[in-house]
Amino acid sequence: MKDRIKQVRKSQNLTQTAFGDIIGVKGNTITNYETGLRNPTDAVIKSICREFGVSEEWLRTGNGDMFVPGIKDKQISAMLADVMKSGEDSFRHRLVSALARLDDEGWDNLEKLIDMISNK
Repeated sequence: MKDRIKQVRKSQNLTQTAFGDIIGVKGNTITNYETGLRNPTDAVIKSICREFGVSEEWLRTGNGDMFVPGIKDKQISAMLADVMKSGEDSFRHRLVSALARLDDEGWDNLEKLIDMISNK
């Protein structure tokens, strides 16, 4: 399980401290999980699954897909609902509005920019 916890954390581009903050444990506890010095409690496992949309079966056994199908769509829907509530002048609203107006070339350019920023 130690490698799968690390895989979840890395898939979210989080430090051990940030990952721990989200699931309610300290960064050094995440270090202990990832090195195999400690095993996470059932509550921690459930928290990882809930917060990141991870399949509990995959996290515990490695069987199946890492993410629960449809969770990402629900997260996107929830984020868009928050954006709509934030008001037209908020940065989030302006950003999503700009994204909605992109054509294929704009999406390609945005992808190149993101890749360049993230040193991909």
